[in-house]
Amino acid sequence: MTLDNKEERPRFRPVPWTPLETPQDVELWIAEHNATMQEMIKPQETGVGVRFTLVAGGDVYLQTTDDAVILEVEPDAAWIAPLVMAATGAEQPEGNYWILPDNKLVQLMLGLSTLIDSSLIVTGHHFGKYGRRIF
Repeated sequence: MTLDNKEERPRFRPVPWTPLETPQDVELWIAEHNATMQEMIKPQETGVGVRFTLVAGGDVYLQTTDDAVILEVEPDAAWIAPLVMAATGAEQPEGNYWILPDNKLVQLMLGLSTLIDSSLIVTGHHFGKYGRRIF
C-alpha cells in the first residue's frame, strides 16, 4: 500500500534541525513553532510537545506551559544532564523529568541546539504528572 492517501501519511514528520546560534534565533524558532502548533494541533489534544532526536543518540521531549518548561530526558539521552544543568542552573532531578522555569527556555535551546539531529511535533505523549494541555 502506498502513502498516496492523505489519511495514511503521518500527520507530523521529523524535521532536520538547523542549529540556533543566538537568542534571537531561538525566539524566532519559538514563534514559528508556536504558530505551526496553533495551526496543526486540535484543541482537545493533550500531550503536545516536541521530540528532539539527538545526534549522538537518545530522545528528549519538551513541553512548555504558561509557567514552566517540562523536559523529559529518555534514559539513552541522560548524557545531556550536565549540559542542561550548565545551561539552566537547574539541579538534576531523580527521574527523567526536569521542570524548569519558563524563562530558561532560550538558554536550554541554545545549549541543546548543536546536539539536535531532528525535531518532531508530538501529541498524546505522557509528560508524567507534569504534562498539561497546550490550549
